[in-house]
This record gives sequence, C-alpha cells and structure tokens, in this order.
Amino acid sequence: MSVTYDTPEEIALFRIRVLMGALKLETKGMTRRGRSVYAIVKEEFKLKGNKAKVLEDLTNIYKKAMAKRN
Repeated sequence: MSVTYDTPEEIALFRIRVLMGALKLETKGMTRRGRSVYAIVKEEFKLKGNKAKVLEDLTNIYKKAMAKRN
C-alpha cells in the first residue's frame, strides 16, 4: 500500500511523526551524528525539559494537529 503526502499540512504532520519516532529512540539510548533530535525539537517547537518531557509535549502537539485536521 502506498501513501502520498502532497499538501504542506500533511508533510508537516508526517515530519512531526518522524521526529517523534527518532526522539523516542533517543530516549532509549540511540545516538546519531550531528545535532540530536532532542535539540532540533526543542529549538523548532520552543519546548523545555528532559527528553521524556519533550517527547510527551511533541506527542501532544501532534495529537492536537491531528484533531484539528479532522
């Protein structure tokens, strides 16, 4: 099954989902080269707190955006 995200809103929601998944992996100890997803999310969404709190806040942002979309 193939899914196409072709509107700016759908692309933005998909990007948030990707960031959530990457941040969840970082909370479990996975690392990456370059800036951490934690730092990217904190800067982009102006969130504060530890990784778990930032992940929770990002999840809430995603849920609100999905509810607003429907």
